[in-house]
Amino acid sequence: MTSRPPRATISDVAKAAGTGKTSVSRYLNGEQQLLSPALKARIEQAISELNYRPSQMARSLKRGRTRLIGLIIADITNAYSVEVMCGIEAACRDYGFTLLMCNTNNEVALEQYYIQLLSSYQVEGLIINAVGMREEELNQLLQSRLPMTLIDRKIDDFGCNVIGLKNHEASQQVTRHLAGNGFKSLLFLSEPVASVNTRRERLEAFRQTVAEYPDISGENAEICLNQTDKLRECLRDFTRRHASQHCAIIAANGSMTLQVVKALRDEGLECGKDIGLAGFDEMSWSALAGPGITTLRQPTHQIGYSALQSVISMIKQTDTTPSDQFFSGELVVRGSSHPL
Repeated sequence: MTSRPPRATISDVAKAAGTGKTSVSRYLNGEQQLLSPALKARIEQAISELNYRPSQMARSLKRGRTRLIGLIIADITNAYSVEVMCGIEAACRDYGFTLLMCNTNNEVALEQYYIQLLSSYQVEGLIINAVGMREEELNQLLQSRLPMTLIDRKIDDFGCNVIGLKNHEASQQVTRHLAGNGFKSLLFLSEPVASVNTRRERLEAFRQTVAEYPDISGENAEICLNQTDKLRECLRDFTRRHASQHCAIIAANGSMTLQVVKALRDEGLECGKDIGLAGFDEMSWSALAGPGITTLRQPTHQIGYSALQSVISMIKQTDTTPSDQFFSGELVVRGSSHPL
């Protein structure tokens, strides 16, 4: 088997061009005005013939700038995460940064591992969709003074920029929409709330909004996405107890919405006919499922783009005061929430 030829080095280029490494470095670093036209031509020809590719990492470290941004995502299978990442990546291209992405799969241990890993790569900033960091790791991050922005999920008592959705406003909007369409019994379904502030804020706003309507009852359930039997049992119980009333479900995110649609189908219930449904996050299939699913669309691209801008502002000015930036969502009304 033919072995791969060794990768050309800056010394190889200098030898081929009949000059020293200093001259080649000047050529590569944009200081070509210090070189004669003939020398520039020889260096350019040597680089082409040797197919020389300088190590961007080595050059960046030498300048003290890696132009790397670390991104830690809680769940890459979630469409929300993918769309936010696209916004971050677009901003990285516009501002001249390279993105390093890690997926924690909602595991705290992986979150800690990736934070340490990305720090070892000397990223200039971090964007984190947090799972749940412990106090020790939080203190280490604060002491490192690494510019960092959180997406979607806050961390209690942790001074850091946060970019996300106006959760209270969004949940209020969805709840009032269903109430206005005559639904009298509402069920708010989410994954376990625990310390995830987005789920907590949406649930609290749901409860507060339901309290504005004396003739409407509201309840909630926390179910893991893989607990399909428990979800079906919950839906059976809810529809049985409120069989004589118009009832509807609010799903706290896109993944839960999909599980609810599947469970309703398995139970022989049709959205928009037998029961109402509205969910957070616009999904690619939202308009295709049955009569179409009413969703609360988040400005995911804008959230991601703004997160990178937030980190850049901290890179440029390290003594900035932590701030939050939250965006309004858009209610996309479809057949699943029409009056029954």
